[in-house]
Amino acid sequence: MTRTYHLIPTAPLQKGSTFHKPRQALRERVSADDPASQVMTDFQIVTAYTIFPLENIEDARAKMIHRGVRMLLVVDDMNHILGLITATDLTGEKPMQVVQRQGIRHADVMVKDIMTPREHLEVLCMDDVQLACVGDIAATLKAHRRQHALVVDRSGDRSQMLRGMFSVSQINKQLGASVENIAVARTISEFGAELGA
Repeated sequence: MTRTYHLIPTAPLQKGSTFHKPRQALRERVSADDPASQVMTDFQIVTAYTIFPLENIEDARAKMIHRGVRMLLVVDDMNHILGLITATDLTGEKPMQVVQRQGIRHADVMVKDIMTPREHLEVLCMDDVQLACVGDIAATLKAHRRQHALVVDRSGDRSQMLRGMFSVSQINKQLGASVENIAVARTISEFGAELGA
């Protein structure tokens, strides 16, 4: 039996039309005791923005400004993560060091020259994040002196899929306070004291 399909009406695209973007609605205010997921950018909901290693740092700056982000994942043509680059990398000393070391113009500095390579990135497991609170994430970022923390889902074969990220600036905004004010357990006895042991 042959089914009859119907034509759907069409119309011209109106001038000024834009498009939907994946948008995660993070709560405006959180406390340190709220679930960590309340401050995580979830890449199942929000697009992870990327750049190639052979693009120059001005392209990276322009992408960050255009996308309203402070970090880009550096990927190859198969979308394998090679590293990451942050706004701090672009404005810090790294570009000038490359200019001096390689004798090139600032405009010729490539993303690969100043990115943090994958081998130097540490990640949090989503299973642990689901059990954590905002304060745990803030303390972890503070203890490791990091501005960002990547989160991965781990499959049965132990392979990783990047799930999301935490950002100190996002946490500070939602907490209404600085991550620097979060207490970090430094010793086993301090850790036990914080847990009320």
